[in-house]
Amino acid sequence: MRVLQNARPRILVIGDLMIDHYLWGGCERISPEAPVQVVDISRETTVLGGAGNVINNLAALGASVYVAGVIGSDESGEELKEMLLALGVSVDGLVVQQGRKTSKKSRIVASNQQILRYDRESKDPISQESAKGVVEYATGVMGQCDIVILSDYGKGVITEEVAQGIIDNARTMGKKVLVDPKGKDYTKYRGAYLLTPNKKEASEATGIVIQDDASLQTALLTLKETCNLECSMITLSEDGIAIYDDSMRRFPTVAREVFDVTGAGDTVIASLAFGLSASMSIDDAARFSNRAAAVVVGKIGSATVTLEEIEEYEASLHQSDSRAHLKTQSEIVDIVARLRAKNKRIVFTNGCFDILHVGHVKYLQEAKSYGDVLIVGLNTDDSVRVLKGPTRPVNSEEDRAYILGALEAVNYVVMFSDETPYELIKSIAPDILVKGGDYEGKSVVGAEFARELRLVQFVDGKSTTATIERINTSKGTLC
Repeated sequence: MRVLQNARPRILVIGDLMIDHYLWGGCERISPEAPVQVVDISRETTVLGGAGNVINNLAALGASVYVAGVIGSDESGEELKEMLLALGVSVDGLVVQQGRKTSKKSRIVASNQQILRYDRESKDPISQESAKGVVEYATGVMGQCDIVILSDYGKGVITEEVAQGIIDNARTMGKKVLVDPKGKDYTKYRGAYLLTPNKKEASEATGIVIQDDASLQTALLTLKETCNLECSMITLSEDGIAIYDDSMRRFPTVAREVFDVTGAGDTVIASLAFGLSASMSIDDAARFSNRAAAVVVGKIGSATVTLEEIEEYEASLHQSDSRAHLKTQSEIVDIVARLRAKNKRIVFTNGCFDILHVGHVKYLQEAKSYGDVLIVGLNTDDSVRVLKGPTRPVNSEEDRAYILGALEAVNYVVMFSDETPYELIKSIAPDILVKGGDYEGKSVVGAEFARELRLVQFVDGKSTTATIERINTSKGTLC
């Protein structure tokens, strides 16, 4: 994940752009005119759909996005342009085709249940003139981009002429093309870097019933050879992702509660492109996209995911690198704001944690039990020397932070250089401030910024000072 933190890839998306339109309301009666519900509309929302959801996901991850597609000369086309511009995406690559309807899918939702959808769109292949315009624009900006995505929703933009024109030019420039395919004939995507069909789509395209590893590998090889791919991939829903370049590998996902799989495929291809653009290997990019999809299916409706959400998800699985738990003071303030929006209970404690021992671990475990997220403020080396003397700390601040970050009870570690964590506690304003039992009856720094103060008794006979004394006493007897 750390390789992605400062990544700002430029990614070109070509595909079927559409608007997802929602009418929200309640229903308390049946119409006297016909046996249908009467919905009292209370609000109306729109989001980018189709290839636009891929763009949304890329923007949420931090990519700069170029887009090429075809819209109609209509009100929905103008609305779609405004939505892209609001994301900071140029609309120079949108070709307007007279007589074509811009795709807009409207859903009526009553009491959080969709009861009707109606579509306004054209699904015929775009004209040769429009196809030429899409390829020309895409080719013109391709040199500035790190990777190319073809997002095919079967609405007529990704014709064979468009697909092959894009892929041929991308190969000439040494650019990878990732394709989210549609239909049963994938030969129009031949020469791409990889395709991202799900198991059902891959079975239909290859005629192979995927039911075990042997049939999965056969399907992967068939796609790779038929479409002349560098890497073959099939997404397996809750079973993760399978890829084949020189050999087959499977990357299982981690089970979590699934609320809605809408748009998960868009998230997969967007995160794959983002990871590959940041010089990730295909294996690491596959793992990254698995995590991204796992976050998205835990949300309602077509959704996006941020790097921070993926990092928090990895931390919840206790599978992340310790460094992912180490944050600056400005970073932790942003993280706390996001956690509060999710109604998470924030716990804070602080200390030197020089030579970690069982007393520390039990103290931190009890602190974590008071809430959902434990943030540990860690004294820097200079701060420890002020408190403990010139011979401390024994372990550097980097070592101490890394070890704390590896503990299951600790979500985040933030170093502070002041003698007290007053400013850090003020900025976090935790729900629970935890200190050692030796503060009973004493004033606790920063307590006024916390909703509650709790004191935890230390384990008798366990302390860093006692550990150092035992080491010094034993020096003469150790071999």
